[in-house]
Amino acid sequence: MIADLIYDVGLHKGEDAAFYLKKGFKVLGIEANPELVRHCQGRFHTEVASGQLRIIEGAIASESEGPTITFYKNSDSVLSTIDQNRAARTEKLGHRSERIVLPRIDVVDIYRSCGVPYFLKIDVEGADQLVLEGLKQQHNRPQYISVESDKVDFGEVKAQLGLLRELGYRKFKAVQQQRIPGSRVETKALDGSTVAHVFDAGASGPFGEDLGGPWLDFDGIIHRYRSIFRDYRYFGDDSLLARLPVLALPFKAVYKLCTGQRGSLPGWYDTHASL
Repeated sequence: MIADLIYDVGLHKGEDAAFYLKKGFKVLGIEANPELVRHCQGRFHTEVASGQLRIIEGAIASESEGPTITFYKNSDSVLSTIDQNRAARTEKLGHRSERIVLPRIDVVDIYRSCGVPYFLKIDVEGADQLVLEGLKQQHNRPQYISVESDKVDFGEVKAQLGLLRELGYRKFKAVQQQRIPGSRVETKALDGSTVAHVFDAGASGPFGEDLGGPWLDFDGIIHRYRSIFRDYRYFGDDSLLARLPVLALPFKAVYKLCTGQRGSLPGWYDTHASL
């Protein structure tokens, strides 16, 4: 493990990389969308020139796909994916996708050539599991991982948590993402100086010991996600209340009063894991 290296897998517009760079980490960003690659090359031109940030362009996919992969570049860039089914699902919600062909990235090759990072942030629609699976072939593990959790299939969330446990992770948190934009954190940089940061829209927030709340064991995080999926059933994209918004506000108010739930409903979550 390289103690001053972070992988930002799903670099997007650099919302998270800005925080990691400010803390003094070297960052390896992986991004499929060519427009976003150009955006980040401009935004972070100083860090790219100094070598603090390296950007790898392409889409992570399995070796069986061959040297190139079809990428569904969505009108809402956070929803872009290599997964045709995900693209179809988001299109039903009004988000159109353009099909483009990109070079395929083998994440195992990246681990081997660049090393295993201290923190691994994963947010690549439809390829999160491949990034985790690639760690099985490495001798070391990142100290911390964050990965977007599914909102539709509880079985997929359980499988992802099971893989994290198989990889050696024993401490977990489910972190609500809807509250991150505009939130502020004060933390330490690698050189010991104090860093204050306000997160942009689209950022996934702090990681590691900068997160609030206690770490949960495996059974605890499974229980937490059961509760989260109850909220998804009531308030998610495919729920009755999503189709009847006039009923949603009063129902949410009553639900929060009865359950003690705080914050936005249903929101969405990232899973954080620690060795």
